[in-house]
Amino acid sequence: MTIHRINPSQRWSDITVFNGIAHFVEVPESDLDADIQGQAAQIFAQAEQALAKINSDKTRLLSVTIYLTDFANLPAFNAAWDAWFEPNTAPSRACVKAELANPDYLVELAFVAAAGDGYAG
Repeated sequence: MTIHRINPSQRWSDITVFNGIAHFVEVPESDLDADIQGQAAQIFAQAEQALAKINSDKTRLLSVTIYLTDFANLPAFNAAWDAWFEPNTAPSRACVKAELANPDYLVELAFVAAAGDGYAG
């Protein structure tokens, strides 16, 4: 089975797909002064773009690992999360308090998704 890497670089690939399962990570890329809901909205929009590259969408997410710098932000993050998903379509998830690579990041998300039908890599 071939491992397909989308936009590979020396340190990471934007998306890695193996056996129909995609792995990718998103951090806020533009407004780092945004609050947790603003950063989450950025990440969700970026995730939708990433999923489109593999003929997928958020209904095909299998799991998400959430890295928060401060658990005080969890209720606001959960509100953004709940608004992003249609009822009963959220994937499994884990939430971890973490120090992130950029001190302006409030959240980082690691996604695992099923690639869409017809995705050939």
